[in-house]
Amino acid sequence: MDTNRLKAKEWAVSTAQRINEKEKKVASRNAEKIPYTAQNGVFDDKTDQINWWTNGFWAGQLWLLYRAYGEERFRQIAENIEDKLDAVLMDADGMDHDSGFKWMPTSVENYKISGNKRSRNRAILAASDLAGRINLAGGFIRAWNDDGSGDRAGWAIIDCMMNLPLLYWASEETNDPRFKQIAVLHANTASKAFIRENGSVAHIAVFDPQSGKLLKTLGGQGMKEGSSWTRGQSWALYGFGLSYRYTGDKAYLDIARKVADYCISRIDESCIIPVDFDQAKNIPWEDSTAGSIIACGLLELDSHLPENEGRHYFDVALKLLKTLAEKRTNWSEDADEFLENCSAAYNDDKHNFPIIYGDYYFTEAVLRIAGKLDF
Repeated sequence: MDTNRLKAKEWAVSTAQRINEKEKKVASRNAEKIPYTAQNGVFDDKTDQINWWTNGFWAGQLWLLYRAYGEERFRQIAENIEDKLDAVLMDADGMDHDSGFKWMPTSVENYKISGNKRSRNRAILAASDLAGRINLAGGFIRAWNDDGSGDRAGWAIIDCMMNLPLLYWASEETNDPRFKQIAVLHANTASKAFIRENGSVAHIAVFDPQSGKLLKTLGGQGMKEGSSWTRGQSWALYGFGLSYRYTGDKAYLDIARKVADYCISRIDESCIIPVDFDQAKNIPWEDSTAGSIIACGLLELDSHLPENEGRHYFDVALKLLKTLAEKRTNWSEDADEFLENCSAAYNDDKHNFPIIYGDYYFTEAVLRIAGKLDF
């Protein structure tokens, strides 16, 4: 390990310890909540919206820290959240394309650590439902359920690249190739439908659900069609990197590098990530979640490349994480959140607020550099 990586590890070990110490205080006062955001330093609670797509991330963050430090209270709270998510498995309208986000950080993580058979069962049920969303004509996993408009049966979104690991895991766990085949089918379609020539990424692809023909792409949560929604970039970067991890298909690695190189070309010296790379410079809206996920994707790339090729991606990831730690993290133990200045979508009314998955991916990336996670 070269000197720069040793120094990075030292920084990450210290930062991870700060995360762990703060999380002990946060967990002690939020044991019954499933948070999405925080207001005035206090977590909200999505327990009454149990099918909300982010409801696995806080439990996932607790599992990451449990794996690194063994804090038993983290395990207890995470298992309690996993139990609550059973209600989603019994709600057809609550099950959607985001099953990976709900059950990979919770049930799969629990099963890997403890061998809990109930957790395995939950994850296999979730993977089976996700696999059932495949549109065979178009080769894509359908996004959201009906909203009353009747026009979304052919919709797919770049976010779903991050849900494919649930299918890859299920294929390995059950020794059944169907799950992996469906994941690969979606990834191959996504590589053509979402990734632009310059490495930027569309958010929504609209297909004819009968013929499977790609009709158009939509701006979705970005600024507009054709712009570069930063969290969409991060989902593509990390998602294709993960598909390479599970399949060994170099085409996925090449796509991840293409998206990474585009992101790096658009990140300025501040390393503060906007909601959309194409937004005007005088628009102060940021998305710290995109910064943390891009960092995770760059670290994933680094892990698959020779050191002389991966070093650049590692160095950018470290800069992003240090910027978040120094400028966009609330380290007060009286505040529940970590990352601040996050945004869900460019055209929303609200921007620059905490979002739980930012904390999750920030924690994951820091622990990974610290050598606390075994991938």
